[in-house]
Amino acid sequence: MAKNGIVIHYLRTAMEKEIVLSGIRPTGFLHLGNYFGAMRNYVRMQDEFNCYFFVANWHSLTTHPDTKTLQESVLRVVAENIACGLDPEKVSLYVQSDVPEIAELYLYLNMLAYKGELEKTTTFKDKVRMQPENVNAGLLTYPVLQAADILIHRAVKVPVGKDQEQNLEMARNFAERFNHRYGETFPLPYAFNYNSELVKIMGLDGNGKMSKSENQMTTLFLADEDELIRKKVMKAKTDQGPLTPNSVKPDYIQNLFTLMGLVSSADTVKKFEDDFNNSSDGNCIIRYGDMKKQLAEDMVQFINPIRNKAADLQNNKDLLLKIIHQGADKARTSASATLTTVRKAVGMEYL
Repeated sequence: MAKNGIVIHYLRTAMEKEIVLSGIRPTGFLHLGNYFGAMRNYVRMQDEFNCYFFVANWHSLTTHPDTKTLQESVLRVVAENIACGLDPEKVSLYVQSDVPEIAELYLYLNMLAYKGELEKTTTFKDKVRMQPENVNAGLLTYPVLQAADILIHRAVKVPVGKDQEQNLEMARNFAERFNHRYGETFPLPYAFNYNSELVKIMGLDGNGKMSKSENQMTTLFLADEDELIRKKVMKAKTDQGPLTPNSVKPDYIQNLFTLMGLVSSADTVKKFEDDFNNSSDGNCIIRYGDMKKQLAEDMVQFINPIRNKAADLQNNKDLLLKIIHQGADKARTSASATLTTVRKAVGMEYL
């Protein structure tokens, strides 16, 4: 009775808010780019929208077929999400495979997806180049499963980066095809972010963005120990300093200032900004070594409590399992309602 009461209360309050959906694959540790590019916004969204956030363990199988550490990785991602500020009482935080309704919707949507369009997606072509020995059907139909993840809750807002906008467009296409063929069923989902707060964080070597799986010494993970954070920051790419006052910063130098702006005090940032702007060839005031030492200490102070809270949660497996089961109850209530409508529309209910 208590569980049903929780779900009913959740649905009554959720009905008044637009639905937001986002997922993350358990294929690596969350890093600073994940936090400032996504998690910080999710924490804000949970107070403004009806949010479903999930760990995409089915999606991970397309590129990581070895599942020996999958359960551990799933629980770690859940713990890190909560440590970043997500409240399991405000959002539905669940594991993808705990909502089997997604798989049935995936089946129906596959009938509306065509081989030619799937083969043209950027993500598919990229993955084929990266893993030519494992071009599986799941990889090809990845956008279809992603569409099912979104449409199962009739989500209208999907916080995604540029690299996922094509897949989101395909989700809209599948929804439109379904509506056209079987009758109006799904709202069309669109990309959503707090634009003024989107932050792109490059790797510490100045090449590309921070990554969960690539060069780990250029990425600041939320699980990094203090000394490792210091070591990574001190190895960040710099140069000899600006040749003229008020120079345009190279991308790798701007990235250091961006990071400092996120974790350091305004006075600290201003001090190094002034030093940079007043530097020139033969009069280099900016001391990148000092700047990186300051950044490293401020970064330690920022990451340390997140890491410790995530570690405490990972040591309490019973609590994590309770949280994801509660999230699955909320998610399945929503998903079941959608699937009932879908089955009727397709003609798969025989009463």
